This record gives sequence, structure tokens and C-alpha cells, in this order.
Amino acid sequence: MILEKWLMPDVMPEHFYEVTPEMVKSFGGKALICDIDNTLVTYDDPEPTEEVLKWIKNMNSAGIAISFVSNNDWERVELFNKNLGFVAYAKSGKPFVKNLAAACRDLGIDKNEAVLLGDQLLTDCAAAKRFGIKAIIVPPIKDKTTLFFKTKRLIEKPYVAKFKRLNSK
Repeated sequence: MILEKWLMPDVMPEHFYEVTPEMVKSFGGKALICDIDNTLVTYDDPEPTEEVLKWIKNMNSAGIAISFVSNNDWERVELFNKNLGFVAYAKSGKPFVKNLAAACRDLGIDKNEAVLLGDQLLTDCAAAKRFGIKAIIVPPIKDKTTLFFKTKRLIEKPYVAKFKRLNSK
């Protein structure tokens, strides 16, 4: 599998709230660069849920900075981030890494102090690996059922299976 170096995450918890400050720090992380849709909330949730707000508060209390790097449009990202005021980027074009670098710069950290949290191997994990940072990938909360997303998930399936096989207890 030729794409394996770009599509194998470092950790695959079952839900974002299983990502703890200790986990982020175990990777040398001081900041978590987060995808929004299907990682923290569904596409239908315009703003952070109470669960997300509690998780963010826990991360911030432990000294972990949060930023958002999304492939969605500015309107979506601004609405989600409006009451948080975090470093945020929209239309990021992941797996391109330009906005990961910008987030690190704006957070005042070196890239080796950043960890990425997302739900897609082809965008989030590939961007993290191309940028040279750790990738935490969670299953999508509520996946879209378009042909485009079904195809992406089909491509990801063998890599998810291999990760689980290699990391089963």
C-alpha cells in the first residue's frame, strides 16, 4: 500500500472526547489543530455543543491550545468559532499543509508542538503526515452519504483495518 506513510494515523480513539491533554502531551504537543465537521460536531451543528465546550475547556485548562483548520467555507468556520475566538482557517485544502503552518505560526509554536485531530485519512491524516506532525483520527460522527464521501471512505477502509490490526491488544 503505497500511500500508507500518509494514511496511517498515530492514534485512533473512538470519539474526540477520548483525546486527553495527556495524550496530546505524550506526543510533545502544546496545541491541537482540529478539524470541525464530523470530528467535533456533525455538519448540522452550527456551533460547538456542550460536550465540545467542556472538552475544549479541559484542554485549555491543561495548557493545550486549540485551533481550527477546516476544508469547509468561511461562513461555517466563523459561525462555529464566533464565541471561542480561536485561530481558525477555512477552505484549507487539506491535505495541503499551508494552513497547518499558518496555525502553528499564529499559535506561536513550532510544528513539532502541534498535533492534528480529524476524521478523514485522505485529508486530515495526510495533511498531518505531510506536515510532519502526529495525527489523531476519530471515526466520523455522522458521515455524508454522497458518492464522493462513500468513495473516500472506501479508499480509507483498508488503512483503518490495517491500523486496527496492528494496534489491537
